[in-house]
Amino acid sequence: MDLKSLYAEILNEHNINPTHKGVLEQPTYTLKGVNPSCGDTIYLQLKINDQGIVEEGTFNGSGCAISQASVDMMLDDIIGKPKDEALRLADLFIGMIKGEVTDDGQLEELDEAAALKNISFMPARVKCAVLGWHTMQEMLKNGRTSAEASAAHCSTENQ
Repeated sequence: MDLKSLYAEILNEHNINPTHKGVLEQPTYTLKGVNPSCGDTIYLQLKINDQGIVEEGTFNGSGCAISQASVDMMLDDIIGKPKDEALRLADLFIGMIKGEVTDDGQLEELDEAAALKNISFMPARVKCAVLGWHTMQEMLKNGRTSAEASAAHCSTENQ
């Protein structure tokens, strides 16, 4: 199987059969993420325990296959990890999407999300791929929730 086929298979699997699509009971954080350039919208929910570990995570919303699959892969990567590790993985993913991180050894940490690395060659799709990751960063870095902010915008300033 070539890389393009593998990319398509992973993307389709996470888009068609997302593991983490749903609603959490009593999440610690809930934040709406919007890609204003295309209208992709996600509602990300995380449950963080007293030790700072991401215990559970879900998303809802609508958008293209890339935005939906990427947030599902992100949740695969961060559930069970401390907040600091989740943020480090977000930095790694965003660096990969920007074309700044290309070392396959580093990218292995992203597991299936590393399959999205060629999005860096599709500028129109970059915002789609990073929507969930940026929304998670807003939550964990700034403690933002939907009660405090109407949206975590994935604007060009964040690229």
